[in-house]
Amino acid sequence: MSKTAIVTVSHLNHYFGHGELKKQVLSDINLEIYAGEIVIMMGPSGSGKTTLLTLIGALRSIQEGSLKVFGHELYEASKNKLVEIRRDIGYIFQAHNLLKFLTASQNIQTSLELHSDIPVDEYHVKAEAMLKAVGLEHRVNYYPENLSGGQKQKVAIARALVSHPKLVLADEPTAALDSKSGRDVVDLMQQLAREQKCPILVVTHDNRILDIADRIVNMEDGRLTSNPSAVSGMTSSESNKRDG
Repeated sequence: MSKTAIVTVSHLNHYFGHGELKKQVLSDINLEIYAGEIVIMMGPSGSGKTTLLTLIGALRSIQEGSLKVFGHELYEASKNKLVEIRRDIGYIFQAHNLLKFLTASQNIQTSLELHSDIPVDEYHVKAEAMLKAVGLEHRVNYYPENLSGGQKQKVAIARALVSHPKLVLADEPTAALDSKSGRDVVDLMQQLAREQKCPILVVTHDNRILDIADRIVNMEDGRLTSNPSAVSGMTSSESNKRDG
């Protein structure tokens, strides 16, 4: 595995609210995510997991500390720089966020529209190829209302991966799925992302998918801690590199 850091978080703090209502939700977060690595982040609801995910994804502004993605500092970065970084990140959300008025193929193509270097006449071909990769080649022209929960999530994964992102961020991708659909989704995510040589950060409560992780970190009360025993086969030197 390459030791190139795709994400570097240093002494990151984050707050919600103002004045007397101001509450610290992330405290002194330090984390590195390397190329080709699958990191699972666990912790109770409200502990700050999704907040950290959205900060790494350049969806929120950095308030205190340093956060570098692809070597670019996000703290005080311009809006144009943040948009540029977001184009290279694949997002998979719990609520799939498919557009109801677009077919499966058209939903996937919305991701390609963010990339000016991809010719428009290739959109449909790439979308169909990705739907085939996720086992939905017979659902190309289906609208979300005619897809099962697992199929919708597979379309969302295809949308996230079709543009060959440099980083995948997944927030509770299996929460609404049964055991088989959940396993299919994470196996697919792991396979496709690894083929594309891109790291994945997964926020989850789902103990069924922990085996895909190269590393597991825990968030409690806005603080990140490591879980050295969570991934079998890890050497002590690798364990010592965990954050916490």
